[in-house]
Amino acid sequence: MDAAGRVIVVTGGAKGIGRALATRFASAGAKAVIVADVDGDGASGVADEIGATAVRCDVSRESDVKELVDRVEADHGRIDIFCSNAGIAVGGGPQAPNDEWQRIWDVNVMSHVFVARHALPGMLSRGEGYLLGTVSAAGLLNHIFASPYGVTKAAALSLFEWLSIAHGGEGIRVSCLCPQGVKTDMLAAEKRLGLEFLTDNALEPHAVAEIVLKGLRDERFLILPHPEVADYFRRKADDYDRWLKGMRRLRANILSASS
Repeated sequence: MDAAGRVIVVTGGAKGIGRALATRFASAGAKAVIVADVDGDGASGVADEIGATAVRCDVSRESDVKELVDRVEADHGRIDIFCSNAGIAVGGGPQAPNDEWQRIWDVNVMSHVFVARHALPGMLSRGEGYLLGTVSAAGLLNHIFASPYGVTKAAALSLFEWLSIAHGGEGIRVSCLCPQGVKTDMLAAEKRLGLEFLTDNALEPHAVAEIVLKGLRDERFLILPHPEVADYFRRKADDYDRWLKGMRRLRANILSASS
């Protein structure tokens, strides 16, 4: 699906990948771009720059997501592309506090559920619509230090798979954006953990946005800005035990280097 002439919503649009997506959609001739973010001032700043509309939205709250969808449909009659992009990171393993597990679950998983619950009916009634979820390579390959992040990204990927299975025959297109390192605020935390392999080949957000536009035109389920992720994913599927040993070795090497 091309962006030109489309009504497009981008959550987490105040910075990073979301900001780059909103900016690129606007330059591609979208009919309307709605920049949604829990940082209302940040969303307004982006919207002012690109001639878009800003909406403050906490995607972890179903009422906010419903209000966002209702407002866009009332103003524009439809949503053509919904980019469910907002996400957060939480590190650690099972010992991470319960409230942190719940917080990341609400943002990284339930926000996508809320988007599907409220944006899909309008799309299904028209027989057309596109859901783009920003997931992460961690959804395919896990994360060697951040269990809450890896778990929630895998769950998000599974949700979008299900949506494609259930509604792909009804005119609903679904894609998952699964990058490795992208030069955003979140990447700085990865560098502090010693994950230089993510920072060394990190992409600028605008480069990711360009790849997303091509992925949407091609209607690819997996949009992989880092092509090597597909190779890693194939190796995982080919020999799960070997892949797990490699991940353990990578974790041990990083821990050893940082000690």
